[in-house]
Amino acid sequence: MRSLKILGLHDAASDEWCKLAYMHSNASGELCVNGRPAEAAIRFAGESRSAGHEGFAVVVAPGPPRPRSVFVAINSGETMLWADESSGIASVRPGFVCVSDRIEFLRPIKAGILTISDKGSRGLREDASGPALADLAGTLGSEVACADIVPDDRGTIAAKLMEWADEKRLHLILTTGGTGLSRRDVTPEALMDVHDRVAPGFGEIMRSHAMLYTERGYLSRSLAVTRGGTLIVAFPGSERAVRQCFEVLAPALRHGVETLSGWDSECGHG
Repeated sequence: MRSLKILGLHDAASDEWCKLAYMHSNASGELCVNGRPAEAAIRFAGESRSAGHEGFAVVVAPGPPRPRSVFVAINSGETMLWADESSGIASVRPGFVCVSDRIEFLRPIKAGILTISDKGSRGLREDASGPALADLAGTLGSEVACADIVPDDRGTIAAKLMEWADEKRLHLILTTGGTGLSRRDVTPEALMDVHDRVAPGFGEIMRSHAMLYTERGYLSRSLAVTRGGTLIVAFPGSERAVRQCFEVLAPALRHGVETLSGWDSECGHG
C-alpha cells in the first residue's frame, strides 16, 4: 500500500475545493464530511472534471504506479482513508483532512502510443511495451486517444507521427521500439524527418539512467523532438527498458507538455 499526496478535496455540488475537512463514519458506518453524509471517490489529478460522481472527490497527485486501490494516510496517520476507484472512500480512522495549500488544476493530456515492430505489426509477437507505456502515461494525467503498431519502416512511422500531431492534435506521443543499431532500427530517423526542434535532454537522461541497469545502455538512440504543439519521445523496445526510462523521465514529461502547450501559466492556486 502506498501513501499519496493529496492535492484537494473537491465538492462537485458546489464546484469548490475544501482546504480543511473533517471526515468520519457515522453510527451506520456511512462516510460523513463536515458533519453531513457524503459520498466520495478517488480521482487522479489530470482526469476530466466530469470523472467520478456528484459527491466529494479526494484528488491525489499523479505518479507511478497508478493503482486501482490506494491507501491514503493524511496528517501523519491522524486520519486514514481507504480509497478505491470503484467503491469510493471509507474512513478507517476519523480526523481532519488537510489538503494542499497549492491546488493544481491539471488539464488532461491527449496521448498516443506507437509501437514500432516488424513482428508485432504482423501479429507474430505480443506487444508488451506499448500497453506498459499506456499505463505509465496515465500516471501523468494522460488519456490515451490513439494507439497503433507499425513496422520498422521510416516512411510509415513518419506518416503516423504527422497524422497524430497535425490531424489528431495530440499533446504527447510516446513510441517504443526501433532505437537500436540494427539496419531496421529507423525510429530516430523518422522522428528527425518530422521534427521542428530536438529536445536532447530526454535521450541523454534515458541513456545515463540505462547505464544503471546495463553496460550497453549507451547503445540506445532514444530521443525526443517536438512537432508543433506535440512532444514526441522515442523509448526503447522492451517493457523493462520502457519502465526504467519512464521512471527517470516522469518528473519532466508533464512539465514539458504543459510548457509546449502554453499551459504552465494556467495552474490554479488555492
